[in-house]
Amino acid sequence: MDLGGFGGRRLPGVGRRLHTGVRWKISAAITLVGALVALALSLVVHNAARVSMLDNARDVQDERIQVAQRMYETTGRLNFMGLKINDPAIPKDLLAKAMAGRRATYVTDKPNGVPDIWAAVPLNDGRVLSLHTGFTDRSAEVMKDLDQALIVGSIVVVFGGCALGVLIGGQMSRRLRKAAAAAGEVAQGQTDVRVRDAIGGVVRDETDDLARAVDAMADALKQRLEAERRVTADIAHELRTPVTGLLTAAELLPPGRPTELVRDRAQAMRTLVEDVLEVARLDSASERAELQDIMLGEFVTRRVAVRDADVAVRVVHESEVTTDPRRLERVLGNLLANAVRHGRPPIEVTVESRVIRVRDHGPGFPEELLAEGPSRFRTGSRDRSGQGHGLGLTIAAGQARVLGARLTFRNVRPPGASDDVPAEGAVAVLWLPEHAPTNTGSYPMLED
Repeated sequence: MDLGGFGGRRLPGVGRRLHTGVRWKISAAITLVGALVALALSLVVHNAARVSMLDNARDVQDERIQVAQRMYETTGRLNFMGLKINDPAIPKDLLAKAMAGRRATYVTDKPNGVPDIWAAVPLNDGRVLSLHTGFTDRSAEVMKDLDQALIVGSIVVVFGGCALGVLIGGQMSRRLRKAAAAAGEVAQGQTDVRVRDAIGGVVRDETDDLARAVDAMADALKQRLEAERRVTADIAHELRTPVTGLLTAAELLPPGRPTELVRDRAQAMRTLVEDVLEVARLDSASERAELQDIMLGEFVTRRVAVRDADVAVRVVHESEVTTDPRRLERVLGNLLANAVRHGRPPIEVTVESRVIRVRDHGPGFPEELLAEGPSRFRTGSRDRSGQGHGLGLTIAAGQARVLGARLTFRNVRPPGASDDVPAEGAVAVLWLPEHAPTNTGSYPMLED
């Protein structure tokens, strides 16, 4: 696509911003929250289960040390494995409680993470009877199974949250994309488009509020544009009659330089009034093309030769197109007039299939035009100013819309040169549609 130079300046740092969609932001947020909740619940459940099992193990150990004490005092025998008297490995805290005459239990952790369960009780002769066993294999297996279940559950929660986020975010993202597409159509001048109808849906949320606000703004803009168009058309229409009378009266003046100046200015005023009326008609979107089949290269060559024999025409590829010859000639004429008025020779016209390029070797288009498109009553920057009222490119763009075509502008610079380098010329490119522009309300002309 021949769009070089079209689109204005790039703001610093804009190209380096990370672009992410609402879908992935919501999905990431839900996934993160789900992961944090799953982790917190897993830790709580794991610790609660471990504490509960250790409390049960200590209760069992306490009951066993009591039974062992009674049996030892009765029979003098140590009947339980791990049962010792004055065990040197007994923890100091547990020994201190036993020496104080208290029966107690104690839990120690091994390096491998498996706890040891201790119980101690003082005997009548002042010695300490202690029982030492490890955490039961069954309890360890239960904890291991519980941890696996918690891990699996956490993974399920994370992936479930991610899927839910993608689903919710995807729905919101689709609605926002539809709203953005409809708003873009409104920005292109299709004020009949309704953003609320475009997004659809039965659930009302912030997207609907945004859509209604955009629709209200589009309605207000449409009313304002229509009011401006009517005022412009009314003023131009009222000026038409006195300007025509002024031009007729100028023809009755005696020959001479003053008469030529009056006639020239009267003709310029008449051209201005006609252009303003044409712009008003184009703004009303009521213009319709009368479509005919023409050979584009031959048509452009003949029309350019009639207007200016010094303009070179090069037909790279001939093609037959369906368009309105009168409006196409109007667009081509305005582009050539702009190149002659504001550019410098040589002026070149190239026809390639359905694309027409008009190039001059002047200072180039102003940056405002490249960024915003043609604007009425703006003749250009200080480097590309000149005589005229600035309606030529506006009319060309309006007629291109009626034809269903696209009109773009760019400046020619040396390869690799920055935007600060002066342009070596300006190029206006008219892209005619591949099919007849029936969506603009145009209709084919019936041949006799």
